[in-house]
Amino acid sequence: MATAILRPAATQPDLSENDRTAHDKSTLVRPRTVLERFPAGGPRGSWPAEEFARARRMEGQPAEVVMDLASDAFLVIVRGVS
Repeated sequence: MATAILRPAATQPDLSENDRTAHDKSTLVRPRTVLERFPAGGPRGSWPAEEFARARRMEGQPAEVVMDLASDAFLVIVRGVS
């Protein structure tokens, strides 16, 4: 999965006002609920965050795993819920 590096709209003087507004809206943090946190240093071959997310998906929740680099942990989240 590719990650785009976005510059603040203020540093992009070639944007129109409408483009700047759209850019600012698209770069805001989207609401999500963290269901569980798992340390990244788990035993080799162990995937507790993925297993937890799979169990939530089996229950009908659109759970996914993301990495929180600041805390060195895997988060199981549901997007669009605050």
